[in-house]
Amino acid sequence: MEFTVGQIAEVLHGVVEGDASQRIDRLAKIEEAQAGALSFLSNLKYEPHLYTTGASAVIVSKTLALKQPVGPALIRVDDPYTSFTTLLEFYQQATRTGRRGVEEPAFIGAGSVIGDNHYRGAFSYIGQDCRIGRDVVIFPQAYIGDRCVIGDGTIIYAGAKIYAETVIGNRCTVHAGAVIGSDGFGFAPQPDGSYKTIPQIGNVVLEDNVSIGANATIDCATMGSTIIREGSKIDNLVQIAHNVEIGRHTVVAAQSGISGSSKIGDFCVLAGQTGIAGHLTLANRTTVTAQSGVGKSIKTEGVLLQGSPAFNLRDSLRANAIFRHLPELERRLSDLERTSSTPEKS
Repeated sequence: MEFTVGQIAEVLHGVVEGDASQRIDRLAKIEEAQAGALSFLSNLKYEPHLYTTGASAVIVSKTLALKQPVGPALIRVDDPYTSFTTLLEFYQQATRTGRRGVEEPAFIGAGSVIGDNHYRGAFSYIGQDCRIGRDVVIFPQAYIGDRCVIGDGTIIYAGAKIYAETVIGNRCTVHAGAVIGSDGFGFAPQPDGSYKTIPQIGNVVLEDNVSIGANATIDCATMGSTIIREGSKIDNLVQIAHNVEIGRHTVVAAQSGISGSSKIGDFCVLAGQTGIAGHLTLANRTTVTAQSGVGKSIKTEGVLLQGSPAFNLRDSLRANAIFRHLPELERRLSDLERTSSTPEKS
């Protein structure tokens, strides 16, 4: 695909400085780009590359003041990072998910309907009575159970497993190996020490613009729904248990686990390998740093947590500083004890 600098600027609502007729056929990092490539400058520590890059065009901020002449054309926008992300999304849609039609063999069950302009890869399976929108992309070996609902423009990558009754909104992405709707971890202890399985009869709901990473697992609710709300992003290898609710535009990084019936607010950040105990509530805009364990509800918005058990970041840093000096404090205490226990000379 080729576009002129001017055409790209029009899409991004940007202003061109330089030759708007140059042809662009690829995207590249500013430090690696050659002729025909488009790059961007967002972090000013990379600004020196702007004056040496081989790119034909660079997306920059409207407010960037040049320190010397530049070779490439400039596309000035409000936010270079967001604008470049928009182009990456467009490129991915056109190249990676541009397939249409049905490869054989592919199965679709009785009573299921799928909208126009879709793609179904070889060995994909769609169960009975499903409702699937238009522009949906289903890669090979994906499984979609009975009575699922999937919105327009959603992408289901190879090997993803979506259990019966799952509801997925518009423009969602489910990456390879993800499992949506598996049974929640529900077992009732018995008097003899054994466990009786509690049937999990609920479902999972992903609202619009949700992304689920590779090999992530989201359990269905015991009753009702496990819910991932609009715009939230779940990384690879994340476990979300039954009846969890995750708010809008929250991000959960890899290897994190959220126990059953916990409710995570809007615009929260859970860094890698965080653990959330069951039946907790995290207020909006809570941030939990990597490898932290949250064992109690957080009711105040905007709190930054660290540690296991996690508590306020400032207090955690102070406690860690004291912890590092414990050997020295122990030595000083021992010296004081020896001094105080030595009999005074008469």
